[in-house]
Order: sequence, then structure tokens, then C-alpha cells
Amino acid sequence: MTTPSSTAFDASCAICRSVSGERAATPLYEDDLWHVRHLGAPHGLPGWMLLIAKRHVPGPAHFSDAEATRFGPTLRHLEKTLEEVTGALRIYTAALGESSPHFHCHMLPRYASMPNDVKAWGAFDLERAAKAGEVTVDLAEVERLSDAYRAALARNPPPR
Repeated sequence: MTTPSSTAFDASCAICRSVSGERAATPLYEDDLWHVRHLGAPHGLPGWMLLIAKRHVPGPAHFSDAEATRFGPTLRHLEKTLEEVTGALRIYTAALGESSPHFHCHMLPRYASMPNDVKAWGAFDLERAAKAGEVTVDLAEVERLSDAYRAALARNPPPR
């Protein structure tokens, strides 16, 4: 059995605080291991979701056995559902771990038409572009997709 090298909660970690406690962000889906939500404002792309480990853990190499066993099937289900809800051509996935030592995975819909005509890795620059005012996203569309994703996952949650 894998021995987790990380704690359940680290009060100094912004992501830990965002998935636990009184200032926690509202999830679109949540279970005992994972917290899923739309990337916060300013939005670089409607439907840009985050899959976040609820436990403070730096990445898959440090997952518990339960996290490792459920990660693949959970990610597959979340991305398939996101594809269906958004009508995306595919879902781009990235987890770098540079901004925070708490595992979080970005799931970005790749639409037929993208802001600034970005492709591939350029899509991950849309958050920076939104912060710089170079990209504007329809907040009603962010809410519509978030609501649709929440409802789809409530009807058909990831396997456990």
C-alpha cells in the first residue's frame, strides 16, 4: 500500500483552503477525493474546468492507492461529460504543479472556434490573456456551461 507523503490539509495552501473550510469554492462535482469547478475569473474560456485533489498532494507520484486507482476513470468520465456538455472537439488536459504544490488538473474544451485562434499549448495562455484584457468571455456562457456540467455529473457521476 502506498503511504501518502502529504497531509490532508495545509492551511498555508490556497488550494487546500479553496476546497475545504468556510471559504471553500462551490464545486460543480465533489466526492471524497476530488473537487471539480470552473476556473475562476477572469475566464479565458467558457468551460475551462479544474479537477483538484481534496488532499494536499503534489501530484500523481504521491497519490494514495485510492487516488491512483480512481484518477484515470474519474478524469476520463469528467472529460467525456465536459466534451458532451460543451460540444468541444476534444478536451486539452494539463497539470504542471508550478503555481501550487497541490495537485490540480486543467481541463480545457477545444472548440472549433477559439479566442485569438489559439491552438494546442496556446490555449493555456488564455487565462493570462483574460487577465491582460486581451480576451473577453461571456459570463452567461460560463454560468450556462457550469450549470449544465453540474447537472450532467449529478445525473451520471464518475465511477467510484
